[in-house]
Formats: sequence, structure tokens, C-alpha cells
Amino acid sequence: MRIRLGSSSQTRAELLKSAGIEFVQESVEFDEDSILAQDAKNFVYLATLGKYETNFKHFGIDDYPLLVADTVISTGTNILRKARCESEARNILLTQSGSVTSIITCQIFHSKSVKVIDISSTDYLFDNFNENDLENYLQSGEWRGKAGACMVEGFCKKYIKEVRGFESTAMGLTTEVIKPYLVF
Repeated sequence: MRIRLGSSSQTRAELLKSAGIEFVQESVEFDEDSILAQDAKNFVYLATLGKYETNFKHFGIDDYPLLVADTVISTGTNILRKARCESEARNILLTQSGSVTSIITCQIFHSKSVKVIDISSTDYLFDNFNENDLENYLQSGEWRGKAGACMVEGFCKKYIKEVRGFESTAMGLTTEVIKPYLVF
């Protein structure tokens, strides 16, 4: 069974490949900047719903089931969005250094027989980031386009002291949740 990934994220595409899920990747972008939400779970739900409605309107589900997702990071009550510049990325990353960071992914899977909405969270307890490592990561530009400027599969990996939840959630798509619905 092949699905449509309504996302331009290469990380999400890699997660589907790793899970053995066949897909086509094409999406219509949705402007998340218009969302006003104080709570991280509410924000990620509204962003995912906006992506779903935009992509459903454009593609429908007649040829392939549709899968869309969004991810947001929070520390305490702070929603950590995608950084727009290096100094903003530095500030966002410093709020995560030595603290618990929640990475929340919302996904909507819609086929002809089922519609699944899931919000999953993975918590990371990070050690303090090394200043030189942080500066090298910022210079690399790998933080661009990442919620919370965080890459748990990259820069942040060696600073992880504890994980509660699925790593796939933190990478932007909880494949463990949707995989059972792909058997038709």
C-alpha cells in the first residue's frame, strides 16, 4: 500500500523508508505563522490541521491515503518554533541545554476507510551543551528548518541523558502509530 506524504521534510521521508512504508512525497505548503496558540499541543494540532486541509483540498484521497504532520518543541511553557536566524537558534538551543525538552508531533492519516489524528510527545532530558559544539552546529546551518533548531538524531544526540517516548516522534512522524492502519 502506498500513501501520499503531504510534507517536504526529508527526515519524515527517511522515517517512512525505514519503516518500510511506500509513499509518494508531494505537498502544498501551509503558512504556520498565522497560528496563534499559547499551548504547544494546541499549536501543533492547529498547524497539522491546516496542512491536512490544504493538502486534502488539493490532492484528496482517491489515489493515495494522505499523511500530514507537524512538530513543535517546548521547554516548560515556551513553544520553540523554527529559528529564523542564527542568534535566534542559539537562544532556542540554550533554553534546551540542561533541561527537559518535549518534542510533540501531531499527524493526520486519512484513507478511504479510516481517519486517524494522533498527538504524541517524546521528552528528552539534555545535559548542558558544550559551547564549542553548539557554535559548530550553528555554523553548519543544520538547525535551519528544524522545530526548536533541534536535531536529536544529530547535534543533540550526545547530550541526551534520558528519553521518554518514541524517537520517531521527535524526528517528526510517529510511524509506530500509523503503521497498523496501513494494512488493507
